[in-house]
Amino acid sequence: MKILDQIKQPNDIKKIEKQDLPALAGEIRECLLENVSRTGGHLASNLGCVELTMALHRVVELPKDKIVWDVGHQSYVHKILTGRKEELQHLRQLNGISGFPKSCESPCDAFNTGHSSTSMSAALGMACARSIRGTDEKIIAVIGDGSFTGGMVYEAMNNMASMKTGCLIVLNDNEMSIDRNVGGMSKYLNELRVGQSYNTLKSSVEKTLLKIPVAGRPLAKGIKRSKDSLKHILVPGGMFFEDLGITYIGPIDGHDVEEMEDTFRNALLLDRPVIVHVRTIKGKGYQYAEKYPSFFHGVGPFDIETGKTFEKKKAISYTGVFARKLVALGKENENLVAITAAMGKGTGISRFAEIFPERTFDVGIAEEHAVTFAAGLAVSGMIPVVAIYSSFLQRAYDQILHDVCLQKLHVIFAIDRSGLVGGDGETHQGIFDTAYLSHMPNMTVLAPKNRYELTKALEWAVAYDGPVAIKYARGEAYYGLKNIQEPIVYGRSEYICKGEEIAVVAVGNMVEEAEELYNRFLDDHKEITVVNARFIKPLDTVMIDELARTHKLLVILEEGIRHGGYGAMIEEYIADKQYACKMLVVAIEDTFVQHGTIAELRRLLNMDCDSVYQRIQTMLHI
Repeated sequence: MKILDQIKQPNDIKKIEKQDLPALAGEIRECLLENVSRTGGHLASNLGCVELTMALHRVVELPKDKIVWDVGHQSYVHKILTGRKEELQHLRQLNGISGFPKSCESPCDAFNTGHSSTSMSAALGMACARSIRGTDEKIIAVIGDGSFTGGMVYEAMNNMASMKTGCLIVLNDNEMSIDRNVGGMSKYLNELRVGQSYNTLKSSVEKTLLKIPVAGRPLAKGIKRSKDSLKHILVPGGMFFEDLGITYIGPIDGHDVEEMEDTFRNALLLDRPVIVHVRTIKGKGYQYAEKYPSFFHGVGPFDIETGKTFEKKKAISYTGVFARKLVALGKENENLVAITAAMGKGTGISRFAEIFPERTFDVGIAEEHAVTFAAGLAVSGMIPVVAIYSSFLQRAYDQILHDVCLQKLHVIFAIDRSGLVGGDGETHQGIFDTAYLSHMPNMTVLAPKNRYELTKALEWAVAYDGPVAIKYARGEAYYGLKNIQEPIVYGRSEYICKGEEIAVVAVGNMVEEAEELYNRFLDDHKEITVVNARFIKPLDTVMIDELARTHKLLVILEEGIRHGGYGAMIEEYIADKQYACKMLVVAIEDTFVQHGTIAELRRLLNMDCDSVYQRIQTMLHI
C-alpha cells in the first residue's frame, strides 16, 4: 500500500511517520506527473513545492487555519493533501477541479486566487479579522519570489509592519516566476541567498547561550539588541524586511520537511508578521522540468518518459503572428519599443528582445507600472507596445484611463488571450476587456478577424497617433474565408459576405463562428450578410445604419461579457435611432466562466454555431 493512500482527508499527513516523509514526497511527485501529463497544467511549480506544502500541512489544522496561495497555480499538492487526489484526474477539465484554489471545492481553500501578488494583503486582512474576533486560527500566505515584483506586495508589507498580529509569510524562492525574474528585488533575494552565514551564526549562538544557567537568557537578549548591525555586516544588500519591522528568517532548505516544519511551528508562535525565506528548485524530481522550468510551468499533455508534448505541430498562433510583425515594425521604426510584465515568452515579446534588447523592457509582474512606464516613454517621443494578457491588463485599469487616455498618448496595447482561454478558468478568461476599454475617452479598440488582419492592425496602430488596443485570441491564428484586401480605415468595418434578411456582425475570433453560420444558412438556400466588426470603438454607425434599414434581424457575436460590450453599444444605438429591426446579441451573460476547452465553453454558453443557428431560427419565428 502506498503511503499516499493513507491521506484521504485534511490533516491525515500528521499521521505519517517522519521517516516516511521522503517516500511520501516521491509518491506525490509521481501523482503529479501521472495526472498533469494527461490533463496538462502547471507542473514545475508544483513539483518544486511538494516538501514545502507537506511541512505546512503538518503544522496547521485545516480548515480552521488558513493558507493563502499567491497566484494559486502551485496548489495542486495542497489539493492532494486535502483529499482531492482522485479528482486530480479531471484537473482543469469541464466540471472537474480547478488548477487554482477554489473555496467552492473545499473549505481548505481559504481564498480564491489566480493573479499574482495578492496573498499578503488577503492574509493580513484575515489576521486582522481574527484579532477583532478574538479567535486563534493561524494565517499563512505562500508567495513566490516572482510575485515580489508586484506592487501590492510592498503595499501589504508597509501596512503589515504596523499590525501587531501574527501572520506567517512563506517566501517560496525558486529564482523563477514564469520567465526568469528581473529587477531589483530579484537581485536583493539573490544576495540574501548567499547570506546564510548570518542565520547559521545567529541560531548557533542563541542555542548555546540559552543552555547557560541564569546568565544565558540575559546574554541572549543582549546579543539580540545588536542583531541589526550584525545583519548588515553578514547579509549583503541590507535587511529590507527587518527594516520594515517584519521578522525575517532564512533562507532555509525548501526540500527539508523537518527543518521547515520546525521553523514554521516556531514562527507561528510569534505575535507579529514573520517572513520565512524558503529556497526550492522549480521542477524538482523530474529532470525535464528541472532543465526547462519555463516550458513546464504551464504545459499541455506530455509523455513522461521523453518530456515531449503530444500536441501536433500547430499552425502559427496569434502570439506568433504578433511577435513576427513586431520585429518587422521594429526594423522600420527605431522609436518602437516593447514592454512585457514578466511574460516575454507568453506574449511573444522575447523575439523582439533578441533583436532589440535595448528597446525591450520586462518590468516584472507589475502591470500598473508597465502602463505608466509606457506613458512616460510615449510622452518622450517613443512608440511603446505593451503586450499583456487580457485578464492581467485589467489590473492596470486606472493607469490606462488616467495616464494614457487622459493625455491621448500613443501607446499600443497588444492584448493577448482576449476572449475565452480554456483550462485556466475564471481568473484568466479574457472576457472583460471590451467592457473596460470601450468607455474610455480617446481609446481606439480593434479586434482583428484573423492572422492577416492582425498584422495590418499593428501597422495601422503604429501609424496612428493615440491610444490603441488590439485584442486577439489565444491559440492558433484563424485563416478565414477572405483575406483582407483594402487598407484599414479608422472606425470602419468589413463586409465579408452580403445577403439579405439576416445580418451577422462578429467581433474578432467570433468571425470564425459567423462564417460557419454563413455556410449553415447556405445549406438552407439562404444567403446572409456577414460583417467583420474590426473596430469595437469607435462604432461603425454607417454600417449599423445600413444593416438596420435593410435587414430583418441583426445578430452580434462577441466572445466577451454582454453588459458594456460591443453588442450592448449597438443595442443602445439602435434604440436611440428607433430602428425596427430585431436584435440578437450573442455574448456572455453576467457571470464568471469556468474552465474547459474553448469549444466546450462556447457550447455551454450557447455561443457555438449550432446554438446560434437555433437561436436565430427562434428569433425569426417570434
